[in-house]
Amino acid sequence: MTELDAVVVGSGPNGLAAAVALARAGRSVLVIEGAERIGGGCRSEELTLPGFVHDTCSAIHPMAAASPFLRELPLDQHGLEWIFPPVACAHPLDGGRCAVLESSISETAAALGPRDAAAYRRLMERPVRDWPRIERDLLGPLPILPRHPLLLARFGLVALRSARGLAEGRFAGEAARALIAGLGAHTVLPLESAATAAITMVLGLLGHRVGWPLPRGGASRIVDALGSYLLELGGRIETGRWAESLDELPGSTAVLLDLTPRQVLSIAGSRLPAGYRRRLERYRYGPGVFKLDLALDGPIPWQADACRRAGTVHVGGSLAEIAEAEAAVWRGEHPEQPFVLLAQQSLFDPSRAPEGKHTVWAYCHVPNGSTVDRTAAIESEIERFAPGFRERVLARSARNTAQLEAANPNLVGGDLAGGATDLTQLWTRPVARWTPYATPARGLYICSSSTPPGGGVHGMCGYQAARATLRRELRD
Repeated sequence: MTELDAVVVGSGPNGLAAAVALARAGRSVLVIEGAERIGGGCRSEELTLPGFVHDTCSAIHPMAAASPFLRELPLDQHGLEWIFPPVACAHPLDGGRCAVLESSISETAAALGPRDAAAYRRLMERPVRDWPRIERDLLGPLPILPRHPLLLARFGLVALRSARGLAEGRFAGEAARALIAGLGAHTVLPLESAATAAITMVLGLLGHRVGWPLPRGGASRIVDALGSYLLELGGRIETGRWAESLDELPGSTAVLLDLTPRQVLSIAGSRLPAGYRRRLERYRYGPGVFKLDLALDGPIPWQADACRRAGTVHVGGSLAEIAEAEAAVWRGEHPEQPFVLLAQQSLFDPSRAPEGKHTVWAYCHVPNGSTVDRTAAIESEIERFAPGFRERVLARSARNTAQLEAANPNLVGGDLAGGATDLTQLWTRPVARWTPYATPARGLYICSSSTPPGGGVHGMCGYQAARATLRRELRD
């Protein structure tokens, strides 16, 4: 006799999404979390000064707002409220110029100049219109029988290109090329890598379809809402309980691990066949990040006005500069001028800082496992486009890859994506299997961002793993 239908190890967005999906199907489920609070990479804390609320990892959430699973849940009834900045993303250039990603395709295109406006509309209008019909095929394992094969193939013709090839092949001006480069840099791959245009396109079209929102009060509100809904459904959560072996878990029909392959091997290696273990051991992690949170005495004094209306700012300059910075990180180097991803949530959410004060969330990519302090390099890049910025810094909280991994073991070497997102691992993570969420061990599943569709707060990895569990283990 087993006490539970399922035990989920790990309470990040994917672990909670898996638990919610199982509980909605009427199954008994327990979530076990080693930390004292749920959330994984989706937490908020006062990292700098009292009253300044900083997101510890994830910050801006276009994928959460667009998630086919999360958007069908009543999370608003459990305290989740989205804030949509007027500009999803701004990309400043030297001389006070700026490219922007706005909800309107036409307005975004117009800011790119007459040469590239028409090209941008041609690139984005069809995918934005087609997204509702292809989203489920793209946010899961590679489909054998796509729901809309022609639409998916049309998207794939663009998505399989490199981000740099897309930028240079479609656009002539610096602004448009830089905008594409900034989106492509989210892949944490060299911009010349095949299929980096896939995430580039998805982030761009989501900016037009749903925006790039932030949760009022901090990223932790997302997981708090998921946890609250799970409890309402009858699920259970235990925090402060590290599971070092499957033998320590309560009896259940299925176990779902919101863990990356390294932790899966640690907790469940003895249950897995030797061949599968070797394949997990070969799983590759990508570059890490150096994270910098700042408390400011006022907003960032951007030269470009559009940056003051954006929740996210891509700080890195031209396509050539961003491409060189990302390639250097992939070579194991620390570029002098890194590409910086920056969020300024307090401009739109007054709960993040005392009146008149502001927060900054920023990181740059670094080689996996790097402990080099990149504070000065990040601040120099921001100062480049916002002279006087440093004078407003009241306090700093800097964390290298080792410190990030210590706080969340899933961030192996500081890798936020649960593994490299190159073409060989994008759709076949963690290993190529008919059902990638299922392991060869009966009743054991992986539901982390190391499964399709990969990193991002969207819950789709957990949802897909729960569906596989229901089909294979928990059928009525």
